[in-house]
Amino acid sequence: MSSNGPDKKNQRRYSSIVVDGNKQAPSRAMLRAVGFSDEDFHRSQVGIASTWSMVTPCNMHIDKLAEEAALGVNEAGGKAVQFNTITVSDGISMGTPGMRYSLVSREVIADSIETVVAGEGFDGFVSIGGCDKNMPACVMAMARLDRPSVFVYGGTIQPGAKRRDIVSVFEAVGGVAGGTVSGDELLEVERTAIPGPGSCGGMYTANTMASAIEALGLSLPNSSAQDAISAQKMDDCRRAGAAVIELLKRDIKPSDIMTRQAFENAITVVIALSGSTNAVLHLLAMAYEAGVELDLDDFTRIGRNVPVLADVRPSGKFAMSELIAIGGIQPLMKRLLARGLLHGDCMTVTGKTLAENLASVEDYPEGQHIIRDFSDPIKKDSHLVVLYGNIAPEGAIAKITGKEGLCFTGSARVFASEEESLQAILDGTVVAGDVLVLRYEGPRGGPGMREMLSPTSAIMGKGLGDQVALITDGRFSGGSHGFVVGHVTPEAAVGGPIALIQDGDSLTIDAEQRTLSVDVPTAELERRRAAWQPPSSDETSGTLRKYAALVSSASEGAVTTKF
Repeated sequence: MSSNGPDKKNQRRYSSIVVDGNKQAPSRAMLRAVGFSDEDFHRSQVGIASTWSMVTPCNMHIDKLAEEAALGVNEAGGKAVQFNTITVSDGISMGTPGMRYSLVSREVIADSIETVVAGEGFDGFVSIGGCDKNMPACVMAMARLDRPSVFVYGGTIQPGAKRRDIVSVFEAVGGVAGGTVSGDELLEVERTAIPGPGSCGGMYTANTMASAIEALGLSLPNSSAQDAISAQKMDDCRRAGAAVIELLKRDIKPSDIMTRQAFENAITVVIALSGSTNAVLHLLAMAYEAGVELDLDDFTRIGRNVPVLADVRPSGKFAMSELIAIGGIQPLMKRLLARGLLHGDCMTVTGKTLAENLASVEDYPEGQHIIRDFSDPIKKDSHLVVLYGNIAPEGAIAKITGKEGLCFTGSARVFASEEESLQAILDGTVVAGDVLVLRYEGPRGGPGMREMLSPTSAIMGKGLGDQVALITDGRFSGGSHGFVVGHVTPEAAVGGPIALIQDGDSLTIDAEQRTLSVDVPTAELERRRAAWQPPSSDETSGTLRKYAALVSSASEGAVTTKF
């Protein structure tokens, strides 16, 4: 079996090793059984990395999207090969021990895509993600492999009855505890909030990361702003398959796209959209895998000049489906470019620069209220505030839209787990003026760095959103809002100062001065440190033990490949 000729050899850089020549006859024999024809061995092989499963509505439709992407590859002259990887549902595992596996799944997904694409000799691939960790995982694999590839977002869910979504359910639980929601009302919310396929409907982590990846240049324009069940999303998948073949012809790889300037574009768009704090963690991880230097202070530097413009959930009014209806994020990006806030010369998977992609984009319709003008921002600078201080010498991340206030001082109420804190909120132990300290929930201490949507939603549901603050070495769902600070580093499990806080200590979160501090003398903190003992771990085997042994700090993206 000969190759396809010298002019196309480069487009079969990896597959030719697997299928060309007499010695590879066994490989071809195996591939014939899965549907390869003689002609297929001359085509570029393109993997379709699907995250389909019935674990969650975010991913339940992705099998159909993968089929459409494969059709796009085949129609463009390639040979598509579909394969699957896992997902863990944040919304389902939230508040349970299973949530410890959520961030871990990002590493497992990236590892599995890398393993299959490299192991099978695919020349390029399409990756399709739906739930939160799927998306950065797909990009991390794209960066590691550096083969022509395109990311496709599975799309957003439609709102439920009365514009409800998953956060409505979590907050209704708090409402029951607070006496403002009845048991029957909670059941009605539960039954109507999630009407079908697609990722959570606000500017939570899924939609945030889809937008960031589009701004990064790794998705086709508008991929982040399409309903999960729509003709537009099916077309996006088909065009993504064809786009990989074009990238192969032009030898455009992720390393040509994932530049420092492209990451700055992604940060800018996340800020303008009031995106999730998880974007900080994931962008740091994606940049590390791409070999791009990026750190927490880059978010501060960029954020000084970028306003929050999108009035979207969780802190705002509108759902992603409503942003889609007025044009998605492309008009916003064009406005940011015109303002000099984006690097227009960055290459994208269209084979064109960002500026070229945006040239023909029309502005938002007159009268829309979702995206504010620069003259009337929701916040004049970033809502993602990096804090330092004697609690977080290596940094922490707050999501401050301004609606929560800019400074909070209160009395520490310390918990060693999310479950303990949630019970204290629901039973009335937590009162106005408290600063909840949730520790031993970091990447290593959890292990897994759980999201704290259950306690933050309970706080909001009980009407304490402007009276109680929360700090943690864990992280937050994109659906969390209120006066909350996460990613406190170093984490408690490695002896970070958050481990030394005691009930009753006075804590101050100051978003203007960008500080997070405890009003305890240094000598007293050192006395406590001398008495501190690292907690024993329940994880003596398996995935979580391996993760805890390998994972880096949250301030470095919590990656497991940084030895």
